Amino acid sequence: MNYTGYWQFWALLAAVFAALTAILAKVGVSDINSNFATFVRTVVIVVALALLLLYTGEFQPLDKVPNKSLIFLILSGLATGASWLCYFRALQIGKASQVAPIDKLSVVFVAIIAALFLGENLSAPAWLGVGLIASGAILISVS
Repeated sequence: MNYTGYWQFWALLAAVFAALTAILAKVGVSDINSNFATFVRTVVIVVALALLLLYTGEFQPLDKVPNKSLIFLILSGLATGASWLCYFRALQIGKASQVAPIDKLSVVFVAIIAALFLGENLSAPAWLGVGLIASGAILISVS
């Protein structure tokens, strides 16, 4: 069976790579400034994505991107940058096993913000799951 067409496959891979990110970054920031470490990581990502886009022929002219999309992608990029700066600093001074679960509280924030601003409806079991994620993250981080 080909799983690459399922969002769950890609979400699980994202989680695996996020876990690797925490461990690799924890070691990477041990001897350098966390902001510079974020810069190095960002350069690697830009180069890797540029190579991927060149290989797949998926570059798009910026003038063909709708203004709304461009604005929100710029804002998302700024939020990503801020998140990475904070994450790398937290990893530098804290334990990866405690920092990563707190970072995953983003799942809780996404659920709340999506419900409030995007009109997404979560079922009662889904909200229970959100609460369990929050509880688990807090329990792991204080242990």
